[in-house]
Amino acid sequence: MSAPAAVPDPVAPLPEAGAVPASGDDFSRWLCARTSRPVSVAAVLLLALSTVRAYAKEAIGIDNDVVVRAARTLLEGGSPYADRRFLYLPGAAFAALPQTLLSERLLFYAVPAVTGLFVALSLMPALALFDVRADSRLAAALAAGTALFLPFHSIVSLGNWTVVSVAAFPLALLLARRGRWEAAAGVVGASIALKPMLVPVLLLFVLARKWRALIWAVTLPASVSLVAAVAMPRPELFFTRTLPFLLHGQDAYARPFDASWPAVLERVGMPHPVALGLAVVVSLVVLGCAAVRWRCGGEKGLRLVETASLLMLAAFLGSRPSFLNYALVVVPSLAASVVVRAAAVRSVWFWMVLVPQLGGVPWPGVESARRHAFKDIVMYTGMAAVLGLAAFRAWRRKGGLVTVSGDGYSLCSDPAAGNRPEMR
Repeated sequence: MSAPAAVPDPVAPLPEAGAVPASGDDFSRWLCARTSRPVSVAAVLLLALSTVRAYAKEAIGIDNDVVVRAARTLLEGGSPYADRRFLYLPGAAFAALPQTLLSERLLFYAVPAVTGLFVALSLMPALALFDVRADSRLAAALAAGTALFLPFHSIVSLGNWTVVSVAAFPLALLLARRGRWEAAAGVVGASIALKPMLVPVLLLFVLARKWRALIWAVTLPASVSLVAAVAMPRPELFFTRTLPFLLHGQDAYARPFDASWPAVLERVGMPHPVALGLAVVVSLVVLGCAAVRWRCGGEKGLRLVETASLLMLAAFLGSRPSFLNYALVVVPSLAASVVVRAAAVRSVWFWMVLVPQLGGVPWPGVESARRHAFKDIVMYTGMAAVLGLAAFRAWRRKGGLVTVSGDGYSLCSDPAAGNRPEMR
């Protein structure tokens, strides 16, 4: 008689990052393998050069300047919301106070560099979600691709505080993958307190039924905002001035850069009620796809990334505004998921919608800054369609039933370390 099969340890630690499986998908093993040092250095150098190219412009860091002006107004006894372009929660004005001690010249050089560094650091948890080593071929490709990605150029040049969400998104998902849901909630809540971009991720805690973590994710930014509002003059301007300005798509200066469905459809002549109605329908469909994707189960990291990305894309498509640099919140984590066999990003269509966003690829008629939104909406809609269709197909293959999931499907981890059923 043969010996019984070994039962995996239910409390076994996660496999060592970057471990290459003994069997599986050849493409994944190739991506996960260590690359040469010159290739890694070249990728990092390309990312650094793409960051410093921002200094060729006369006006950089203009989005960060808005927050710094709000902080200075606060120090002078005024309300940050007197400037209608300050679209952040009250805590952001206090978070920007240290920058008021720096000279304009120093901020000019520091803001793009710090923004680029935040994006670079965000690639690490995106890779760690799938146990990919930092010196792998995929890591080098991700760094090089980010350097060529127009949303990266945009966020570095503007110094936009979206970079906080860019860093928080993969970190929160990594913590959730490791079962540390309350820590993930703290990361999401802290990010929302500075800029409420990750509000859609709160639905991930609902889908996972992590109610205590959800309470933390909501209470933290609410508490910070309340304390900051009490400490500043005229906080009610946020509701009477800032919120209406934001909900109406800002003004004629910002509106051409908005890539949400309501903004773009109105620009091509569709009446506002019809455009808004279509946007709501699209967002609800994408939200439904997120719920379906969660129910399909599968590898933990992939399940978290694809579900959370669909939640964010639903907001990008339906809410106003939706700018180019928002793509950096979801794209790095989705790109890293290519090492999983069942990943939606293995569809060529996912990469096709990103091609127009590569620097140096000409697209006549939509190259100007004020017409770039027509390319951006293709990117956001295309990514949502690829992820949503993949979720629907997976659901149909499983007969619409809730299935089990495990850790053993990640092709950059040791199958023996996971592959244990988990009841859903």
